[in-house]
Amino acid sequence: MASIDYDIDFVHLMITRTHGVFTKWTGTFALDHTEPGNSHISVEIDASSVDTRNAQRDGHLRSPDFFDVARFPAIRFEGRQLVRTGEGFELVGDFTLHGVTRPLTFALAGGQQAKDSQGRARVGYRASATISRRDFGITWNSVYEGGSVVVGDEVSLVLDLQLIPRS
Repeated sequence: MASIDYDIDFVHLMITRTHGVFTKWTGTFALDHTEPGNSHISVEIDASSVDTRNAQRDGHLRSPDFFDVARFPAIRFEGRQLVRTGEGFELVGDFTLHGVTRPLTFALAGGQQAKDSQGRARVGYRASATISRRDFGITWNSVYEGGSVVVGDEVSLVLDLQLIPRS
């Protein structure tokens, strides 16, 4: 069992960051600290579930200018390797967005455990990475007077995971 928040973050008008989440997803998670090679993560996100708390912007993000959800309904990450890096881990895999698949490495931090109200153990992680939207063929932009563009190229991805370890 897992709960996950999959956040996106991009620059708007080159002066502020815009944050959003995807509200519909499925995934499987198996993280093994002692034998990282036994780890696997697979996430599929419904691209149409993007929510930036602005209906007009969300509609534009779903359009052919950005996610083109009619043609590319899913965003996927298929983790293939967990690598120990000092205090944390890197999760290496393939990220598919807008019909393009590229290698992507998430920095994975956390691993702290706690008990929930039913006495079950929980473990939390934060995975973060940055992509170039142009690398995935998402190039729409508009230039304002003075040269400022509407949308920056860099997009930050953050997965906040809360998992129930197997007994």
